Amino acid sequence: MILRLSNRACVLSGSARLKSTLSTCFDEMGKAGIILKSASTGIFENLALEDWIHDHVDLQNRSILLLWRNSPVVVIGRHQNPWQECNLPMLRRLGIPLARRRSGGGTVFHDFGNINMTFFTSKKKYDRHRNLKVVTSALKALKPDLDVTATDRFDILLNGHYKISGTAAKLGRTSAYHHCTLLCSVDRSVLSSVLKSNTSEVIRSNATPSVPSPVKNLSDVDPTLDSDTIMEAIASQYNNEFGFDSQVITVDPAHEALMPGIHKMSKDIQMWEWIYGKTPKFSVCASLVVDDVNVKLDMDIKSGIVEQCAVEIPEDWLPPETVNEFTSTLNGSKYCPNEAAVLLAAFVRTRSMSAGVAGKIQRLCEGVLSVM
Repeated sequence: MILRLSNRACVLSGSARLKSTLSTCFDEMGKAGIILKSASTGIFENLALEDWIHDHVDLQNRSILLLWRNSPVVVIGRHQNPWQECNLPMLRRLGIPLARRRSGGGTVFHDFGNINMTFFTSKKKYDRHRNLKVVTSALKALKPDLDVTATDRFDILLNGHYKISGTAAKLGRTSAYHHCTLLCSVDRSVLSSVLKSNTSEVIRSNATPSVPSPVKNLSDVDPTLDSDTIMEAIASQYNNEFGFDSQVITVDPAHEALMPGIHKMSKDIQMWEWIYGKTPKFSVCASLVVDDVNVKLDMDIKSGIVEQCAVEIPEDWLPPETVNEFTSTLNGSKYCPNEAAVLLAAFVRTRSMSAGVAGKIQRLCEGVLSVM
């Protein structure tokens, strides 16, 4: 079944009655359980779809399972520090976006070999154990001898050791959602590379840290366990577990008329102020070596903005007044390599200094940018 737009109205195939939004389409269906599959593979559209359903659909007497996949992306939890969780320079080189979701939990890597599942319920019916039972039962239905178990941390382990699924959740006043991943055939070399921070040792933070775990793909155990097969099995098991009879409905989160306000929701979570600016306050304490000179860098970052920057350098290498001007240039700026590079380039260009001092400043800039 496909949910699409026609004449700016919501049309459910097989139904002659028209409604204006996704929520009213669900009301028209009158089902206690609904299974959706996103037509998008864009992380920001899919995260916005989750939040739109949570905010706009009556979940007091209705449960929804949303199945979705993304093109390559790293997703951090709401209360995490991206500089601490992933290799940002590598993400930029590979062209892989970073997203911050509205739920808690740890950092994950998605690509087309990963399935995402979101279980929407009323807050009263929120039950992560039962949701994970849907996943493990679906996998065992496909391969009865598969050793998959849910843990007390709401992970799913393969063979009692390898993590194949992690969990996060958002609990609202009356509604909730629980979402989890499932590693089917993820590119593990990219996963391990981008989830290894290049700056975690110089950061002091109270942000929620991820808990590293050994991982494995289901396809490593059985190549027939591909994403499409597993999603079909999960949808079937969801119906069985909860006594529903829903078909899988494909929904496109790009349709503003179907979900009024979703474009703004998607745009909001793409903003630098959300992805980086929502990072809990942290400090950077780094020891750099520039021209065989030891440099101590200290910065305090709040809401992604440099509150205070201090650099300790031998006075015979750079004059103190030059160092003070250098650090003042960064105060109040985004903790962002692009913005810092522009500011520091302007600093060098607009000051009267010898070529030797300008060269030292340039190399010092490179050291500072390396921790961003």
